[in-house]
Amino acid sequence: MSSPEPIALPNPPNDGITSLQYIDNNNSSSQQLLASTSWDGALRLHDTFAKTHVLTHVMECGPLLSMTSSSSSSNKVFTGGIDGSIRQFDIATSTPSLIGMHGASSSSNNDDNKKVACSALSAIHDSSSLIASAGWDSKFHLWDVRSSNKQPVITLDLPGKAFGMDTSLDGTKVVVATSGRKNCFIDVRSSSLSTVTTNNNNNDKENSQQPPPLANMILQRDSSLKYQTRCIKFFPSTQGIAIGSIEGRVAIEYLTELGIPNNNKKKYAFKCHRVNDTIYPVNDIAFHPTHGTFATGGADGTVVTWDGNSKKKLASLAKLPTSIACLAFNRDGTELAMASSYTFEEGERDHPREEIYVREVLEGELKKESPERARSGIRVNVRCTKSCPDVWGANPVDWRGTPPKI
Repeated sequence: MSSPEPIALPNPPNDGITSLQYIDNNNSSSQQLLASTSWDGALRLHDTFAKTHVLTHVMECGPLLSMTSSSSSSNKVFTGGIDGSIRQFDIATSTPSLIGMHGASSSSNNDDNKKVACSALSAIHDSSSLIASAGWDSKFHLWDVRSSNKQPVITLDLPGKAFGMDTSLDGTKVVVATSGRKNCFIDVRSSSLSTVTTNNNNNDKENSQQPPPLANMILQRDSSLKYQTRCIKFFPSTQGIAIGSIEGRVAIEYLTELGIPNNNKKKYAFKCHRVNDTIYPVNDIAFHPTHGTFATGGADGTVVTWDGNSKKKLASLAKLPTSIACLAFNRDGTELAMASSYTFEEGERDHPREEIYVREVLEGELKKESPERARSGIRVNVRCTKSCPDVWGANPVDWRGTPPKI
């Protein structure tokens, strides 16, 4: 069976694409919305069923660096701007509104006061009202989008600028990757409880007690990769995280410090998105919603899928004209959206125009191998290091081969 071809969507962004996300719409079987943000400051919606452009709205906050949406509020999209603003866009009415702002300390100098960009946004799963944000001001905020006072309900200090963030599917944890190769884990399990408690008028004993803290920093540790983090994602099971770096590597790390069992698995890392001696950054990681395998998008313009459990490369899905800036699977994992957008890893130069592609995903390209087949098949190279014990190469080779130096 031949591989499906990527299809370019009409009216793509005019500048660097920063995020992609499918909008959950349980009430529609005829429309599948894909939202995108970019450095041109506009939020765009496309219908990937009809392959049509739905709308473009300039959010009036400068370049947009981040975006999220809540599965509980399918008609709302939230954007993070370079001016530090978090804005809500109502799809039904095409109306934007301000949720709040990131801001530098008043003691900062003039240059630092400009470094307030909201670089990461993520909705708290299982909550219809809580949004997490992190920014270049080294702050983490939780916002209740129902509030009209435009103030965060909690603020935590981060050890550096936020480069990436994700929330666990069970709605209990947030991970933020910052400058200095730090990964910060924040417990938000009490957030939804506190929101319910403070909005419940019943006079029972539970509601008469002081609400618990909204969020706590429960773990801060160094990335096992030696270079700057580009993206970070929780496993669907929340057992661990996948980290992509500028050095063409992905690390798989587990969370035993948080009491999460991992069946004695060890952290490891592997090389990817390399062409001969040229190393390209890993710009994004997207987990398949059903199989738990994942895809990586690199600045070499390729999208590759991996089975982290068996440490195998599954398939190469696409080779696009320029860097893969971001990826997103639709709700059932049958379609993958890919942003082909130069990420300036080679500095200022001429480059292909920005494009958003969608591609049908075949089950064999993402499905995990059975344990029996994994034991009998060809594996990738493994080599041990102190920082990441099981390091494996990007391309499958005969297991009898000599591992390359790392």
